[in-house]
Amino acid sequence: MRGVTGRLMLLDTASLYFRAFFGVPESVRAPDGAPVNAVRGLLDFIDRLVRDHRPDRLVACMDADWRPAWRVELIPSYKAHRVAEEHTGAPDREEAPDALTPQVPVIEAVLDAVGIARVGVPGYEADDVIGGYATRADGPVDIVTGDRDLYQLVDDARGVRVLYPVKGVGTLQITDESTLREKYGVDGSGYADLALLRGDPSDGLPGVPGVGEKTAARLLAEFGDLAGILAAVDDPKAKLTPSQRKRLDEARPYLAVAPTVVRVAADVPLPDTGTALPRAPRDPAALHELAARWGLGGSLQRLLATLAE
Repeated sequence: MRGVTGRLMLLDTASLYFRAFFGVPESVRAPDGAPVNAVRGLLDFIDRLVRDHRPDRLVACMDADWRPAWRVELIPSYKAHRVAEEHTGAPDREEAPDALTPQVPVIEAVLDAVGIARVGVPGYEADDVIGGYATRADGPVDIVTGDRDLYQLVDDARGVRVLYPVKGVGTLQITDESTLREKYGVDGSGYADLALLRGDPSDGLPGVPGVGEKTAARLLAEFGDLAGILAAVDDPKAKLTPSQRKRLDEARPYLAVAPTVVRVAADVPLPDTGTALPRAPRDPAALHELAARWGLGGSLQRLLATLAE
């Protein structure tokens, strides 16, 4: 990625197509009656993002492995409650609405035919792919996600910010370091420590009992980072309450592994894939066939017109 300049936009694709699925009526269907609300909603999202923010490069980042074994080995509860109930011996599948699951291959095929870079790396989540691109980019980076975990990548010095959807993608919270300091009392580099101390039930991360978001922020403000907090636990003169000291000490096994689980794996091996925003479809014939088969209509045409501008 070094030497490739221009604004890079990274899409947390699953986050966006889940939002599209729940934001666009399921009555939006293909000619054969199959639901395509997530497909058309995602195309509308990308069209709006490109029109409003004019990236030079765009990558749809994918979950090649939404629950990597190396994370589960460290914290077995990681995303465990989101595993779909199956008894076939197949790899864990993330629970998703029945009407959404068959739309994902259609989304992938349409993105490929349009020519939008679509990247997933075996053994890694989309968050890791995003982290890999964001930390290696030479120019400014916009990360579009509904996942606050990616706030850890925010870096004003490098021009990395998160565009967090508040309502569709027309209303986005532009998250930079001042936003994080105002809301959480930390900057991007401190957000992962705050998140692991606080825990996250949606990801199966227990956190430290009795340490919520405000307490975590106060501890980080006082002691700098997780290492500083643990050093304070061993220092009888450090300003910790007896209960905080006890809980943090008892949580050492969790705190020893949580940083690896919570922090994105920025060293993910990225493929050598072109990321330039396409001006014309990569495979017009395949795209024409997909548009007819799935009734993509105005959503696809608007995106193609925006890309051609």
